[in-house]
Amino acid sequence: MKVVKFGGSSLASATQLQKVLNIVKSDKERRFVVVSAPGKRDGSDMKVTDALIRYYRDYLAGNDLAPHQQWIIQRYSDIVTELGLKASVLERISKNILSLASLPIDDNEFLYDSFLAAGEDNNARLIAAFFSQNGLPARYIHPKEAGLLVSSEPGNARILPSSYDKIEELNNSEEVLVIPGFFGVTRDGQICTFSRGGSDITGSIIAAGVKADIYENFTDVDGIFAAHPGIVHKPHSISELTYREMRELAYAGFTVLHDEALLPAYRGKIPLVIKNTNNPDHPGTRIVHQHSSEHLPVVGIAGDAGFVSINMSKYLMNREIGFGRKVLQILEELNIGWEHMPTGIDDLSIILRERELTPIKEEEILRQLLQKAEVDHAEIEHDLSIIMIVGEKMKSRIGVTATATKALSENKINIQMMSQGSSEVSIMFVVNKEQEKAAIRALYRAFFEPKTEK
Repeated sequence: MKVVKFGGSSLASATQLQKVLNIVKSDKERRFVVVSAPGKRDGSDMKVTDALIRYYRDYLAGNDLAPHQQWIIQRYSDIVTELGLKASVLERISKNILSLASLPIDDNEFLYDSFLAAGEDNNARLIAAFFSQNGLPARYIHPKEAGLLVSSEPGNARILPSSYDKIEELNNSEEVLVIPGFFGVTRDGQICTFSRGGSDITGSIIAAGVKADIYENFTDVDGIFAAHPGIVHKPHSISELTYREMRELAYAGFTVLHDEALLPAYRGKIPLVIKNTNNPDHPGTRIVHQHSSEHLPVVGIAGDAGFVSINMSKYLMNREIGFGRKVLQILEELNIGWEHMPTGIDDLSIILRERELTPIKEEEILRQLLQKAEVDHAEIEHDLSIIMIVGEKMKSRIGVTATATKALSENKINIQMMSQGSSEVSIMFVVNKEQEKAAIRALYRAFFEPKTEK
């Protein structure tokens, strides 16, 4: 039994939806279909979700809403017309889009979520009708009916553990169930979305709830590559990853899969497969708990910009009981989250996302480090990138770090910091942002390109 999720690019047009129908029809085990909102048809197009955001903003501002409403409805109308669906399908979608402008604004913390969720919700209705009209018994099911109860955290909903018993009951359906992704319903009946990209999360939750054998995530690429194709020309394709490896790569910039989506499937011990809607016969990338065969020590290299480092030094820091607590308490009181903490005997650095800081917070951090933690020196370094080399086999292979540092050195890339966790699944290098791409290319050549004899 399979749960299948299709991303926005897979659902952008009637042509793409015909591919989706063929994929679902080709395997009777594909019984649950989770869908995103329609994505871009071409580079100049707009995603339906982005159009809904504009609609929401002008609704709050009291501006003319007709252009937004007409564009969104026309977007669905084009698909309905090309697929030859019944007029009643579009009538219901139109009514739903227009009704958003009647939702209360004041004291409505779920208003934005209600607007955003309309993209997925209406697309699921359309796709269920398309399936049924083409000989595939299918039924649209709202997340409330499906049992997707979530916490009351607008824009950051979390599934409630009690939901899984209700979701398991979906197994009793003999039809293909089409479920809108990206949102659930609170106990009070409010629409509440997962974080952006959250249709992946919905698919993972459904897969865990129905105890699927496989969760297939269809997108517009042939699985996952060992490095970003925009940085490395035709990078090596990864056939298999472990969940821990995927988590590290997703954190460090791999955007094929929403990283939060891994958790429900991981806990449910369900293999996840990334596949291509436009090339469904390609095996894609399989994400599992343990590798099924021998693999390279490094499976992937990822990089991400937008980091800063708070650097501090204090003589005999290592002998001062409670020093780390004092530093972290300063960040906690300023509501700042951190990512990594490389240390030395008398030095400590805290790496965090640039978005966590403001000029005022920076000044306050430095002031409190000097006054409360009594450091000898403190500074904040900007424009940093992290590069991760990832692979569970690294821990049993001697020389991985040496190979990496040699490659960076030979390409004149300065390593600001490096760190390896106790699990030894990844090694992190911090470099200046302008050297990020060069660092990824150098590491890729070192680990994936065959050495030629001179």
